Amino acid sequence: MKKPVYILGISAFYHDSAAALVKDGGITAAAQEERFTRKKHDPAFPSNAVNFCLKAGDISLSDIDHIAFYDKPFLKFERLLETYYAFAPHGIRSFITAIPVWIKEKLFLKQNLRKELDALGCGEFKGKILFPEHHVSHAASAFLASPYQDAAILTVDGVGEYATTTIGRGTGNQIELYSEIDFPHSLGLLYSAFTYHIGFKVNSGEYKVMGLAPYGKPRFADTIYEHLIRVKDDGSFKLNMKYFDYPAGLRMTNSAFDSLFQHKPRKPESSLTQFQMDMAASIQVVVEDIMMKTVGYLHKKTGSKNLVMAGGVALNCVANGKILRNGPFENIWIQPAAGDAGGAIGSALAAWHIYLNNPRKSDNIHDTMIGSCLGPEFSDKEIEKQLSQFGAKGRLYENENELLSKTAEIIADGSVVGWFQGKMEFGPRALGARSILGDARNKDMQKKMNLKIKFRESFRPFAPSVMLENVNDFFDLKRESPYMLLVDYVKKERCIGMTDEQDNFFGIDKLNIVRSDVPAVTHVDYSARIQTVDRKTSPRYWKLLNRFKELTGYGILVNTSFNVRGEPIVCTPEDAYLCFMRTEMDHLVAGNWILSKSEQPQLKENVDWKKIYELD
Repeated sequence: MKKPVYILGISAFYHDSAAALVKDGGITAAAQEERFTRKKHDPAFPSNAVNFCLKAGDISLSDIDHIAFYDKPFLKFERLLETYYAFAPHGIRSFITAIPVWIKEKLFLKQNLRKELDALGCGEFKGKILFPEHHVSHAASAFLASPYQDAAILTVDGVGEYATTTIGRGTGNQIELYSEIDFPHSLGLLYSAFTYHIGFKVNSGEYKVMGLAPYGKPRFADTIYEHLIRVKDDGSFKLNMKYFDYPAGLRMTNSAFDSLFQHKPRKPESSLTQFQMDMAASIQVVVEDIMMKTVGYLHKKTGSKNLVMAGGVALNCVANGKILRNGPFENIWIQPAAGDAGGAIGSALAAWHIYLNNPRKSDNIHDTMIGSCLGPEFSDKEIEKQLSQFGAKGRLYENENELLSKTAEIIADGSVVGWFQGKMEFGPRALGARSILGDARNKDMQKKMNLKIKFRESFRPFAPSVMLENVNDFFDLKRESPYMLLVDYVKKERCIGMTDEQDNFFGIDKLNIVRSDVPAVTHVDYSARIQTVDRKTSPRYWKLLNRFKELTGYGILVNTSFNVRGEPIVCTPEDAYLCFMRTEMDHLVAGNWILSKSEQPQLKENVDWKKIYELD
């Protein structure tokens, strides 16, 4: 019997470190380090994630044939030196801070990787370490995991080594990147600059800008085009670096940016004003416009009917939805772990298909991400063991139908449920394995979840999970959206029009207006970030939605990630129970166990848990 070929993909040392295991070209396991360390966006070497992948594959490091790291550190170091030289003497403080770290941890990465692997005590790795370029890893995560044999490829993020945007084409097992836009000209960093100025945290708060945008008007879009960015018809662009400090400084924007918009950056956690809402709306419109130009050019160049995307900007599901509705491509597929974590999968797949030249077959329907549920899972006995340390009290349901019926009844009664099932998701979205669920019909559900459970800003919307076969009953979307990466609109017949008085509301005053018969998942612009649930991919979650439909007539639920603000999504039963007890969740459904909050003993903690997690 032929020995399987194992490839371990690693993303590390910037943010969202992760590991992924590929066996003979198939994805066996993948996880982000943050889920184990409980440190959001953890950049450290993913020791825990690597250990998990090895355990999931029932192998040791000595069984690994190749390790693929998601970028080229020497090329990135070269860009760093060139940038500091170009902007000198500005940026000397940043240079003094960054260079020692690079020399110690990143410049001699190959030796450091072997040292970290040896420290795991999981056997000796004797294979070769490969270093695909950053955007090749992104492109591979998008195309090689996609359903398509042929597709146009778009990767957009902050920056890799030099590239910030690449366009290309994938055919069979090969990827050709045609052209790139290089640092400091970056659509991702432009969006992050506005994230910073609006008062949110860079590399984690960009999705807040996207959620805030519908509350504002894009009155600064012309200013952005006139002063900040020059865009060509093909979507290529250049930034005016006069207004930005990020290439060599310690901030994203500078005083010239402040003067242009006549505001200084908002202090984090202070009140949001109409100005910030309008800034969010403006940058969102600009990014959508540039993305539309880019995909239009890419379609003309490739002639492909399929588009695949990766990179942090590909998580902008509002732009993705616009590309799907108005763009030239028939099909679009976005890597669910589109950010740097997904580079672990991309680098491993690139090693298998491109470096080792193994063939690739796809059916143009199914991707190879297995619903992106690639992380740890726990049996009922393991759940019971972890929860027993807290004296937790619950009921074990031997019959799945009884479990689902009880859960559906609880949700229909207005309760909020922590839903902990099967393998943990890979990527930033909870997809029905580590989720907090509620009734989408409940007009108070968004406020309850934001303020009493997630402890986050009230304006942030929640996503619906809907049975795949029912998606067009609720939304204009007529296709699958399994990874919650497409925004579309609630069907008009379900919408409730605003009165003349309501139509004149501004900003957050719009928040509490009921806009449809599923108000908890209808955003202020009548849109929703949709997750479709397929019976084959997510059988238990689909059955819950179906049972809820039988009970209420609605095969749709509110789905948000199982965590509080600043906390990574829960990984273990212990994580789930702590989050459940620290919030106003009503019930926890873990495996076949159902726990009621009212029956639990008081949680004893020696520290204030709200100080454990840094606000995102």
